[in-house]
Amino acid sequence: MNDVRDLVVLVTGGSNGIGAGIVRTVLARGAKHVVILDINITQGQALEAELNSKYGINKVKFIKCDVASNELHAAFEEAVQLFGYLDVVINNAGIMNDSPKVYEKEITINVTAVITGSLKAFEIMRKDRNGKGGTIVNISSVVALIQSSLLPVYSATKSAVLQFSNCLGKIETYNRTGVRVVTVCFGATDTSLIVKVGCIDKELEEMVPAAMEKMPLQGVDAAVSGLIHAFENGASGSTWLVTSGRPAEEITGNVTKAYEILSQGVYK
Repeated sequence: MNDVRDLVVLVTGGSNGIGAGIVRTVLARGAKHVVILDINITQGQALEAELNSKYGINKVKFIKCDVASNELHAAFEEAVQLFGYLDVVINNAGIMNDSPKVYEKEITINVTAVITGSLKAFEIMRKDRNGKGGTIVNISSVVALIQSSLLPVYSATKSAVLQFSNCLGKIETYNRTGVRVVTVCFGATDTSLIVKVGCIDKELEEMVPAAMEKMPLQGVDAAVSGLIHAFENGASGSTWLVTSGRPAEEITGNVTKAYEILSQGVYK
C-alpha cells in the first residue's frame, strides 16, 4: 500500500473541483508539501492561504501556470527548487470543449500537457537517472472506454491519456526506473467541467443535456476518494474506474483483454 505521508505532491488544475479536493485530501493524510498548478490566480492564492493557515507556513505553494504553455516547464522547475523533489505528480487539469474555436486548446491541455507533465515527472523521479522513484497519476475518463458521437475530440484526448499512461507504466519500464504510472477513468463528476460542454456543431450540443441526464453523477468527494484508493493500491500500468459514486474498481484486466482483441493479426 502506498501512502502520501511525508511526500511532496504536485497537482495540476489544483485550485478548484477535483484538483482542490485532491490537494485537501493529501494534506489531511500527511503530505509533506503540496504544489498547486493552476491558471486561476484568485482561487489558487486563496486555497494556498487557507491551507497554509491550517497546516503550517510553506506547506502549500500555488504556482500560476497555464499548462497549455511553456509555463508548465518553469513550474516544475520552481517546484523542485522549492521542495527538493517531487514524489507524486497528478495530472488533473482538463477541459471538455470540442467546439471549433476551442478543440485545439482542448487537445493541448488534455493530451500535450499530460504527456509533458508526465515526462517532466519521469525524468525527476527515475531511479536510473539519480531519482528515488515516485508515482504519476493521470486522469482519463469513461469516454475512453466507450464510443459516442457526442464528443469525438474529448473522447480522443482521454483515449490518448489512457494509452499513453498504460504504455509508460509498463512493468518493464517500472522495474528499470522505479516510476509508477496509474490511470484513473472518472465518470461524470459534479464540477465546472460539465456545466458548459462545447460540441463540434449545434446539433450535437443540443443532445448533450439529455445525454448528461442519463449519466450517473458523482460528487467531488467520491471522485477524490476513488483516486486516493487507486494511488494507494494500484500497480504501475493499472487502470481504475471511478464513477457513479461507487468504490474505485480496477479494470486493468478489461483493458488488457480489449487490446488483446484489437491486436489480433498485428504480428501475423
